[in-house]
Amino acid sequence: MDDDDQFVPDDVNKIVKNTIDALLSDTTYEIDKVNQWSAKISEQCLSALSKLKKNFKYVVICSIMQKTGAGLHTASSCYWDSTTDGTCTVRWENKTMYCIVTVFGLAI
Repeated sequence: MDDDDQFVPDDVNKIVKNTIDALLSDTTYEIDKVNQWSAKISEQCLSALSKLKKNFKYVVICSIMQKTGAGLHTASSCYWDSTTDGTCTVRWENKTMYCIVTVFGLAI
């Protein structure tokens, strides 16, 4: 099967990491900016993914959490075609926050 017909997690991982690094690398957690940051990360990831020109619909979920020692657990489940569709989760952190981005790619 051709790479254009498959979700390639490594390609998505690079896009997400680069996007997060560009937006958050030199920042300190500020509750007033979390909505803005998460929206920008989601939008910029979607924009970069669409430039891959693959026949996919993408869903991007971004969570930003202050580092306080609290725990966070997430889970997801999907019913899809495992030969084409896929998911990629990137966990990023600095001294003051965590950013977790999950991308679902669904072949059209």
